[in-house]
Amino acid sequence: MLIIPIKEGENIDRALKRYKRKFDRTGTMRQLRGRQQFTKPSVEKRSQIQKAQYVQHLRDQDAV
Repeated sequence: MLIIPIKEGENIDRALKRYKRKFDRTGTMRQLRGRQQFTKPSVEKRSQIQKAQYVQHLRDQDAV
């Protein structure tokens, strides 16, 4: 459970913004969306490798 302490006289919009930011950082929604459908471990591993290759390609282009 997320707890956001609200200071004396603090604007509710500001507190709500802090709550949303903290909620995003926990990764709860990403985790729930990932659990909606099962992906085989081999498929996950393949996508991670492809992502790593793409990032490495971008870094190699920056270095040149």
